[in-house]
Amino acid sequence: MEKAKELVIVPVEHVEGFYDEVEIEDMEYDEDMQTFYYPCPCGDRFQITVEELEEGEEVGRCPSCTLIIKVIYDDDFFEDEDDEDDEDD
Repeated sequence: MEKAKELVIVPVEHVEGFYDEVEIEDMEYDEDMQTFYYPCPCGDRFQITVEELEEGEEVGRCPSCTLIIKVIYDDDFFEDEDDEDDEDD
């Protein structure tokens, strides 16, 4: 009798299969959705939300295929935006 195979979930930080590394400045930002987008070769777009980024996530996922990208940004990227918001008040 064949032994059942175990499903192993690998944390994203151990995945080396990134399609690309993309700087956040190169991504399109939708202020209403609070989401950054980047074109995927499948025709859809990689996406990552501001909330995910603030939680330390750095993987943009395409909802239509299995490709992922690593989003490159400095922690002070959000601080700069907060400073601009404060200046507008």
